[in-house]
Amino acid sequence: MRRALSPISIAVIVAVAALVGLLAYGLSANEPDRAIEHAIAKGERKKAPGFDLPSLSGPGRASLAEMRGKVVVLNFWASWCVPCRKESPLLERWHRRITPRGGTVLGVDILDVSSDARAFAREFRLSYPMLRDKGGDTLDDFGVIAYPETFVIDRWGRIAATRRGPVDAAFLRRQVDPLLREGS
Repeated sequence: MRRALSPISIAVIVAVAALVGLLAYGLSANEPDRAIEHAIAKGERKKAPGFDLPSLSGPGRASLAEMRGKVVVLNFWASWCVPCRKESPLLERWHRRITPRGGTVLGVDILDVSSDARAFAREFRLSYPMLRDKGGDTLDDFGVIAYPETFVIDRWGRIAATRRGPVDAAFLRRQVDPLLREGS
């Protein structure tokens, strides 16, 4: 003979099932957007999300759309990020190298203290354009989850490559140099 479950047992089972469902939803909702990586893996170049941000160093604003026609090495960073500190000299060297060839490095300081970010740029003598995203509005658009993250954007505003983590010279040579030869 089968015994029916008590109302308390049923309530416990329902509560556990609801908690498991919420946990699964929370994990899937917090998964970073990897559409950019999937497109690149298929050989496609997605249009880079647009943004218009204030300059880190003073008055004025800049947008990614204003960079159209240039190859852009878009680097998301923060002053407290140790790997960002390590890659900054390399990004500065590459900026100086690619500027005459129609390229630029564009830094976006995210969720950081402005004075700390400006001190960082002075310390490393960074001459490339720096923008400030105080509220982190660009994070979701690019699927940024950690720092540094770098996106290489072609002359037509499409993402050609990405690096989650610090860049190195081999990555920049492999991803940026061919784009500088395209359409020039």
